[in-house]
Amino acid sequence: MNLKQLQYFIVVAQERQLTSAAKLLYIAQPPLSYQMKQLEKELGTKLFTREAHGITLTEAGKIFYRYAQQVVNLTKATNEELANEKKGVSGTIRMGLISSAGNIIPNEKITGLTAFYPHIKFEIIEDNTLGLIDKLKSNLVDFAIVRTPFNMQGLAKKDLATDEMAAVYNHHKFKFKQENFSINDFTDQPLILYRRFESIFNDTFAQHGITPYYAVKCDDARTAILWADCGMGIALVPLSIAKQYANQTVKAVNYAPWHSKVQLVWPKKAHRKAVTQHFIDLL
Repeated sequence: MNLKQLQYFIVVAQERQLTSAAKLLYIAQPPLSYQMKQLEKELGTKLFTREAHGITLTEAGKIFYRYAQQVVNLTKATNEELANEKKGVSGTIRMGLISSAGNIIPNEKITGLTAFYPHIKFEIIEDNTLGLIDKLKSNLVDFAIVRTPFNMQGLAKKDLATDEMAAVYNHHKFKFKQENFSINDFTDQPLILYRRFESIFNDTFAQHGITPYYAVKCDDARTAILWADCGMGIALVPLSIAKQYANQTVKAVNYAPWHSKVQLVWPKKAHRKAVTQHFIDLL
C-alpha cells in the first residue's frame, strides 16, 4: 500500500464511478481498477460493492476511507511544513468554522495577517460544532471556531464572543408586549428547541417549577428560527444567530446563565505550524 493508492481510493470513493474517477486522475480505467483490486487484496477485505450504475463503499470501505483521508491530509501537512522550513512561513491554514461565526470572522486582523504573510492560503471547512470537534481529533483541521456547549477534553480554547439567548417568534401569532423575556414567560408556550441546549434549558425550567412544552425539536439553530418565523412556536437560540437569520420578532431572554460562547479551539498536544500559531495568537 502506498500514498498514491490511498489518493486513488479517495477519488474513487467520492466519485462512486471508476470511469469518472479515472478522468479526474488522468489515468486509464483498467489500471485504476487494478490498483483498487490490489488494495482490496492487500487489506484482505472488500472495499467496494460493484453495481451496474456504479460502486458503493462497504462498511469496511467506509472505515478505510476515513483513515485514508487522515493519512493523506497528514502527509500533505508534513510536506507543506518541510517546504516552509526552506522558504519561510507560508502554506495553508485549515480552519473549521460554524455558520454562525460570520459576524466574527473574517475580520481586519486576518487581512492584516495575510498582508504580513502574503503566501498564506485558507481552507475553510464548515460544519456544526460537534462535527468540527471530530475533525479536530482526526487532524482534518488545524483549529476550529465553535460554539459552546461541547466536550473540552483534550482541547485548548480562546474565547472570542459571548452570546445571550434570544426568543424568536412570529408577531402575527404571538402577542407579547414585554421588551425582554423572563424564564416564567415561557410557561405553557410552544417552544422550539435547539437540542444542543436541551439539558441547560431543562435544568433551568426544573429549578423554576416549569414543565416546558417543546412543540418542535431540531439540531440546527437556523431550522429552529425558520419554524419560529412560520409561527410554529418560540425558538430559543443564541442572539447573534437570531439577528442573522430571523425574519420575524427577536427579543432577548433576561436570564444570565443562558448564554453561549463562540470559541477558538485546537488540540492541546498537537504540533502546530508557525503560521497557525500566529493566527491563534492574533485572534
